[in-house]
Amino acid sequence: MDTNQLAEKILKEVGGEENVQSLVHCATRLRFKLNDRSIVDKSVVESIPGVVTVMESAGQFQVVIGNTVPEVYAAIGNISNLTSDTGGTDTGSNENGSIFSKFVDLISSLFTPLLGVMAGAGILKGLLSIAVTTKFIIPETPTHIILSAIADSLFYFLPVLLAITAARKFKANVFVAVTIAGALVYPSIIGLAAPGISADFFGIPVVMVKYTSTVIPIILSIYVMSILEKFLNKHLHQSIKNFITPMILLVVIVPLTLMIFGPFGVYVGNAIADVLLAVINFNPIIAGALIAASWQVLVMFGLHWGIVPVMMNNIATMGKDPLKPGVAISVFAQAGATLGVMLKTKNKEFKALSGSAVVTALFGITEPAVYGVTLRLKRPFIIGIISAAVGGGIAGFAGSMGYASGPSSILMIPAFYGPTGEGFVGFLIAASTAFILATVLTYFIGFKDIPEATTAAKETTTTSTAMHEGVKSEVISSPLTGEIVSLENVQDKAFASGTLGQGLAIAPTKGEVVSPVNGTVTMAFATGHAVGLTSENGAEVLIHIGLDTVQLEGKHFELKVTQGQTVKIGDPLVVFDMEAIKAAGFDVTTPIIITNTANYEDVVVSDQTQANAGDRLITLL
Repeated sequence: MDTNQLAEKILKEVGGEENVQSLVHCATRLRFKLNDRSIVDKSVVESIPGVVTVMESAGQFQVVIGNTVPEVYAAIGNISNLTSDTGGTDTGSNENGSIFSKFVDLISSLFTPLLGVMAGAGILKGLLSIAVTTKFIIPETPTHIILSAIADSLFYFLPVLLAITAARKFKANVFVAVTIAGALVYPSIIGLAAPGISADFFGIPVVMVKYTSTVIPIILSIYVMSILEKFLNKHLHQSIKNFITPMILLVVIVPLTLMIFGPFGVYVGNAIADVLLAVINFNPIIAGALIAASWQVLVMFGLHWGIVPVMMNNIATMGKDPLKPGVAISVFAQAGATLGVMLKTKNKEFKALSGSAVVTALFGITEPAVYGVTLRLKRPFIIGIISAAVGGGIAGFAGSMGYASGPSSILMIPAFYGPTGEGFVGFLIAASTAFILATVLTYFIGFKDIPEATTAAKETTTTSTAMHEGVKSEVISSPLTGEIVSLENVQDKAFASGTLGQGLAIAPTKGEVVSPVNGTVTMAFATGHAVGLTSENGAEVLIHIGLDTVQLEGKHFELKVTQGQTVKIGDPLVVFDMEAIKAAGFDVTTPIIITNTANYEDVVVSDQTQANAGDRLITLL
């Protein structure tokens, strides 16, 4: 089945476009929010050729496709109005949450799709400022004018771009929304905002403001437009609403924006900027330290999205933002703490994980560093916060500013170089200090290391000797019957931490382990408490029956295979006396781990609560 056919089939089986509230995608999955889940048969969608599996989580109907998900997403866009031109970045949702949760979801939905191009434009703006300061490019030359237009166009026409994301979020007509935004930045409208010019609309005075680069006015406009559009479409006759509705929306919303939403939004934005500047000017060192220290905590709870529009508004109204340096410094501090962990830890697997997390953090993706390393160890996370506070204080003292929006990373450093270069050296010192201080403190203060020399770790090492370089996507069947347990809830840190690999666990209700793959037994402990297999497609699977059960020295276990033996799915591997093991005081929860997780783009575990031997359990992409 080709991509277009797959897209058509998926859309049909989820109930058609009318049953889809929204659609986004991540690296491997289409993530649908459905209006009526009851009309969709999950097993039918899962059986479509090209669909790897289907999961339901966080209110989303997730169709796992694999590496070709962008092509399938684009194909759905060709036959529906569900997708956006931004690539459908997944920002999540919180439909039933609190008012603040809904606000955070709204802001993330509006701004996340723009972050990539914002980063590119922001870097270019910084590099252009450096080039002008160093006389590499002469101002007002054709070269400078062209590059300035490229770097500034996104920010100049920001209302137009936000009109697109807002219309998609509020389920409004995108083309009408863009037309409204276009009217706000129309040259003659901008001209009415010039000093000394008074304006009115049918005799009603209009307070004209400049709408280029603004944020709040267009969001308010499109929200009200979406309400009016739904009302009109409901009450106008089918034969006229397709052209009468857009006309009414344009005639009503644009003047309302010029008279009410626009001035209100601009004044609110300016007031926020003034209050913020007043606080920072009162004590820039303390303000800078607080911003840098609190940012990663805000990110953990998703509260940072409430600050994103403030930063963007500052850049729009003042041409610079005092919050941005603290945000970047907090990222560098966590990267430094992660580097300290990498240098200190004796666990080879964790050292490799930390090393890769340092690189991703420096390039603006802090989740692996924070959730996989520093927060997991606690002390390095706190050290990162303290180091960020020190760096933030230095940046505040130096008067550092951000001059362009975009995710904070090492590539965004030029965005902190303004027209005069003021505060840029201070920012470099602050970021370097936070990074180095976090590294050094983490290394010398230390942390409770993740042990490597555990039985499970030794078993994993043995299993990994048969690693295949050319792994393929495949499905791992359940080797047991029982209740599925999330790996993080397993009462063994070596497994729960994910250090040994991703997977899940099963609390068995039947004392028999069968092969989950077609492949070879690469590890068969004489005690029978653990078996390692390598599938024909290269997946390495460790099945560890119970926790600490090696201490039973084989009692209550009967091993049915030998190392090197070829097995098929369903072949018996181990028979064990579940009740006797429990009576001996051992937990029979059985982790099923993919020990070569790093070889896969995604490890998708079952979202079911129960499993029978042979059921689809883990999908490797």
